[in-house]
Amino acid sequence: MAMSQEKLKSFLIKAFPDALIEIQDLAGDNDHFAVTLTSAAFEGKNRIQQHQMVFEALEGHMGKALHALRVKTQLPRG
Repeated sequence: MAMSQEKLKSFLIKAFPDALIEIQDLAGDNDHFAVTLTSAAFEGKNRIQQHQMVFEALEGHMGKALHALRVKTQLPRG
């Protein structure tokens, strides 16, 4: 089972409404993505906590509808 890029983005927007979200389909199969999220929600969190926040936003779909996700998180500049 796969997850469309639009569905992935909808989960991320729901959890991080202020985020700048970049998604790349790594294999062209809607199953392997790379995502870069820029959000103030990551303020004060270490990298592990930030990535946990992203995976929690997927509401249990990681490992089921979505096989692989490379995550990069960052704070807004300025």
